[in-house]
Parts: sequence; structure tokens; C-alpha cells
Amino acid sequence: MSQPDADAILIPIAAAMDPSPAPAPAPAPAPVPAPTVVEWPEGGALTRDWVAGLASTLDWCSRHLPADRLPAVLPPALVQRLVLAAAAILHREPNLVRVDPRPGQAVVVVGDVHGQLHDVIFLLRDAGFPSEDRIFVFNGDYVDRGAWGLETFLLLLAWKVLLPNCVFLLRGNHESKYCTSVYGFEKEVMTKYKDQGPQIYRKFLRCFEDLPLATIIAGCVYTAHGGIFRGTIVVPSKKSKKGKKGHKYKANFTVDLTSMKLGSLDELLKARRTVLDPPWEGSNLIPGDVLWSDPSLQMGLSPNKERGIGLLWGPDITQQFLRTNHLKLIIRSHEGPDARDKRHDLLGMDKGYTIDHEVECGKLITLFSAPDYPQFQASEERYNNRGAYIVLSPPDFATPVFHSFGAVKPRPAAHPFYDFEQVIDSDEELDLIAMDSGTSSLS
Repeated sequence: MSQPDADAILIPIAAAMDPSPAPAPAPAPAPVPAPTVVEWPEGGALTRDWVAGLASTLDWCSRHLPADRLPAVLPPALVQRLVLAAAAILHREPNLVRVDPRPGQAVVVVGDVHGQLHDVIFLLRDAGFPSEDRIFVFNGDYVDRGAWGLETFLLLLAWKVLLPNCVFLLRGNHESKYCTSVYGFEKEVMTKYKDQGPQIYRKFLRCFEDLPLATIIAGCVYTAHGGIFRGTIVVPSKKSKKGKKGHKYKANFTVDLTSMKLGSLDELLKARRTVLDPPWEGSNLIPGDVLWSDPSLQMGLSPNKERGIGLLWGPDITQQFLRTNHLKLIIRSHEGPDARDKRHDLLGMDKGYTIDHEVECGKLITLFSAPDYPQFQASEERYNNRGAYIVLSPPDFATPVFHSFGAVKPRPAAHPFYDFEQVIDSDEELDLIAMDSGTSSLS
């Protein structure tokens, strides 16, 4: 039998010796007043106070308002304005963003958050909010599965608009038309914004297209949602006939999939990132790999047959990628506790991170930032995983400091926006035919 806590003993003894009467019970806390309707700040520029107020408002709404009452506080026009303002910034960023911290700046890297708003609010506070001294890099998967994907993504977009050079938002595989139609985000937007839902959802999809694919931090750390990618081996087809005078037809190109090699950063920069869904071929091949691939303990590059999309890559490929690009660290995300539960060759996601490859040139890390994931689970036994974020500090930025954290409890009551009892496995056994044809109501 464990020993009782000393403080638990001393407190009642001291109370028994104190002749003064027992204190009156504390009054019940006053109800939190409803927030006012969120408006774009006067003057047009966001401020830290405005973003902090937005976070508080979103938190309050998640606890006190039915989902379809959100527009009463967060009007459709404001949502669209914020999404468009962020998309304009994201659109100007390259596929591969170079994040070069100034002296004294640390970098926080965050993995999947999947609509778990309250855990994201905690993470921002725990890590230290974005500022001129602290850069944040988010590795994608902001939406789906959790009940507050819209609120979570809007909050991060607000930080991006406020501090565009200190907050970097990468795309995850769930920032797509197919995944959001299966895992809940599309239905979430439609439920919350009803008649305005289709228009708002389209704005989000266009914003997803503008999200960059990867970063290189301080010249030595590569981050992306899924990981690395194959090179495109292009074989020109027969030359097309010349068109009218002054016009030339471009030759058609096909990709030879029988030969697989590691892709280059130059190829990543030139890839077409605006594609949201398959076919993952030709100019779409690299984004598909970056978003969907997984590490393996088997050497070499091979198709990711479990997911039906992307690659599997081994420690030798991690070594080659680090050495070729003069890097020391790869930080990717994409795999939560449910995905790792099926992969007995790799460590589980209990702590929110794993070190999957340790090679001569450095390490490969998987980072997952959604604790107690997924929010809605068919089985009674939950994974109860912790989430984590990484802090990279000067001078070398290649020595990660891991911070694990538990879920904010209790979570507000919420209804799922997808059939979680049928969609159990994490993004696996994808319906590629449906992906090609489009399952969304907006297709």
C-alpha cells in the first residue's frame, strides 16, 4: 500500500488545532459572459490582443455554443476575410521555405493537431507564443477527426497573418478535398455555416493549395508532413508537330515508375503543389510523396502499399538525403498512435514522438502533437498518447529538445463530423477510385 501524501496529513491536523471557525464556502464562480461578435480590427492590421481575443472566443464557443450557432459570434464574412488574407501570404511562399532564424531566435516545430483546439491553445501557451524571439513551424494536418478543425485552422491562420515571418504553416495530407470529405472537415464547415458552408469550404480548399510543402530550418533541419520524395524520371514522348507560325506545342512527358530514385530539393522547389488530390503522377508525384510517405527499417525506396500512395524509405535513404543536402535532422509527422499500433517494426507514439532512424549524418524524427488521439474512438480502450513539440535552439539547431504534454481535460462535449466507427484506421486502405472521381458534395 502506498504511503499517503504528507501534505494530505498535515492539512487536516492543522485545521483541527485551529480554534477559528471554518471558512464559509467559496461563492460559485460568476458565469463567463458571452463574447461579442468578432470583427476585423479597425485599421485593417491584426494585433496580438486581437489574436489572443480570437483564441478566447473560439474556446468559449466550443464550450457554450452548439456548432451551428458559431456564425453568431464568428460571422462568415470575417472567416472568409481571414482565410483570404492568410492565403495571399502563403501563396507567395515557395514549396520549400528557408527558415533562417536571427541571433537569439528559437524554433518550435509542431506535428499533427487534427482539430483539437484546446490542446493547440495549451501548446501555444506552453511553448511560448510566436514572437520575434520564437518561430513556429507547423507540419500540417490541422483539420479532420477532431471537432474543432475550423477553429484550429483559423487560429493558426490568424497567427500567420500577424507574424508572417515567424509562423510557417505546411500542408498535411488531410489538407485535401478527399480527406476532408471522409474524415469530417467538410461536414464540419457545412454544419457550422449551413447555407454559407459551400462557399467557405471552397475558400479553405483554395487556401490548402497555397500551403507550402516543406521547410529547411537554419540550413540543417528538414521538416515536411510525410517526409522525403522520389525524383521524377522524365521520358519525352514523340515530338508533336509544329503549330501555327509563332506557336510551338510542348512535348508530352511521361514518368518512368520502374526506376525509383531519391528526389532533389531543386525538384521539390519546382513541383506543382496546387494539386489537392490524385492522380499522383507527373508533376503531382512529388507532393504526393511529401504528404503521404512513411519511414521503414527496410533499406531502400519502395511503394507504400499499406497506404496505397507515397513511399516507404529506409535508414540508407535517410542517410543519403541528409548527406546530399548537408542536413543533420529530418522532422516529419503523419503517424499517430493508431497508425503506429499496426506497425510493429517502429516504436509506438506514446510520448508524441519517436526517433525512427539514427544514421551517421543525423536522425529522423516523427512528431505528433495531438494528445489522446483520435478524439472520437470506436473502442472503449483509448490510446491515451501524449502529444509533443520540439524546440530547436541556437547555435546549431540540430539538437532537438522534446516537450511531451497530455490532453486538456475534460474536453467539451461535441459530436463527430464523420463516421468514426467505420473509419477506424488512420488514412489507410484509401479508396483511390473515389479520390480520382471526387467524393465531395462540391465535386
